[in-house]
Amino acid sequence: MGQHEIMYFVMSYIIGSIPTGFLIFRIYKKEDIRNEGSGNIGATNIHRVCNGKVAMVTLFVDILKGAIPVIYGLIHFKYPPLILGAGALAIIGHIYPIWLKFRGGKGVATFAGVFLAYMAAPDGLFIFPFFALAFIVFMILTRYVSASSLAGITCAYFAVLFTNIAEASLIILLINVLIFIRHKDNISRIISGDEDKFCRRKNG
Repeated sequence: MGQHEIMYFVMSYIIGSIPTGFLIFRIYKKEDIRNEGSGNIGATNIHRVCNGKVAMVTLFVDILKGAIPVIYGLIHFKYPPLILGAGALAIIGHIYPIWLKFRGGKGVATFAGVFLAYMAAPDGLFIFPFFALAFIVFMILTRYVSASSLAGITCAYFAVLFTNIAEASLIILLINVLIFIRHKDNISRIISGDEDKFCRRKNG
């Protein structure tokens, strides 16, 4: 692995670790999102304690954090495991950002950004539609963002199993495990019936 590839990995992690929700909420409300709602810096918690517009901006940038490293990799490299590895590092950066003492979001939006961008890959790894379909179906059925997110990444993993890229399966399995670990409290609340359901905010 050359210097270019090493710097690519490092920058992917740094981009992923930009604490989007923390910064946007700080600018908008002059407060720390970690002290509000569930304490998570992701778009769902911002939607819960702030408003839908701020949450949508957070969601968009979190998706972009996953897409940018993949787009760069598709332009400069031709090796899918390398590109997916960089995407994985962006997701890990989002979950464990160096700027917030490694306490970040849950990684789902950045996960979506990685595979949304990867649809442009020459090997045609169309994983994002499976993720999106599972997410939408579970949102309609349960209105739990957490359950829908976990259903989406699980469906994406099984979709990868039908490709010929063994490394991709291992990379996504690792990311899925990390995301499931970050959702352990949500899973406990779903089981106990205490998990909040998603509701549209009328104040925008």
